[in-house]
Amino acid sequence: MEQKVKLLKSKTNQMRRLIIEMLAEAGSGHPGGSLSSTDIVGCLFFSVMRHNPKDPDWSERDRFHLSKGHCCPAVYAALSLCGYFPKKELFGLRKLGAMLQGHPDRNTPGIEVASGSLGQGLSVSLGMALSAKLDKKDWRVYCLMGDGELQEGNVWEAAMAAAHFKADNLCAIVDYNRFQIDGRTEDIMNLEPIVNKWEAFGWHVEQCDGHNISALLDAFAQARKISQKPTVIIAHTVKGKGVSFMEHVVDFHGRAPTQQEKDIALKELGGTSDCECICE
Repeated sequence: MEQKVKLLKSKTNQMRRLIIEMLAEAGSGHPGGSLSSTDIVGCLFFSVMRHNPKDPDWSERDRFHLSKGHCCPAVYAALSLCGYFPKKELFGLRKLGAMLQGHPDRNTPGIEVASGSLGQGLSVSLGMALSAKLDKKDWRVYCLMGDGELQEGNVWEAAMAAAHFKADNLCAIVDYNRFQIDGRTEDIMNLEPIVNKWEAFGWHVEQCDGHNISALLDAFAQARKISQKPTVIIAHTVKGKGVSFMEHVVDFHGRAPTQQEKDIALKELGGTSDCECICE
């Protein structure tokens, strides 16, 4: 376990470097939420999920859906490091005609469904989970949502439906960094008591430090053990995690780093952005 955690920390650091590099090259994008969700995405793609970069449409794969589509740089970094497409594609981010757009779509290998209209992802993921049930398949569905996104009413419609249909193959993750584009979630529309809300809707709830690799792996493992109800993991995170001048700063919700800021961030992060594929 210790070796796995060490390896995952290395991978997520590489992801953070790539996020900074691609956003600086693009000159636009969303570093704050991408960095806060990096460890969650890294654990899923490098350890938790069953998937095959050589066969992105493998029928038995687990499904991942990024409901907060504006944070796609984290997913693009993971997909590239896994071998779904060459690293050079990352630096075409947000450019006209490039593979990687500002919100994910099906032109990118490894992306299940286009996303970015906030509040819709849990409904999409529930549909996937129910289709697996109907087909008697054992693959699982993971849906990553932002915390500000929970202010959307259709999230709670999907939450109610998922519990009603006992979708125990569905695991939602809330990237609870406590910021959204206009400021702190507690000031815009307070989400607390967030655990009680999910439990009242019939979900099993796990909470963890969203930057603690061991805690994340334990939470995902526990989700697999739950039957007859869906699981939500409330991952307590830091907006802009890993880059000191971005942490807890709402401005970096949607502002890409300058070239000078990129250099400072990469120096802070250390290491390199290069890696060998570890996905099977």
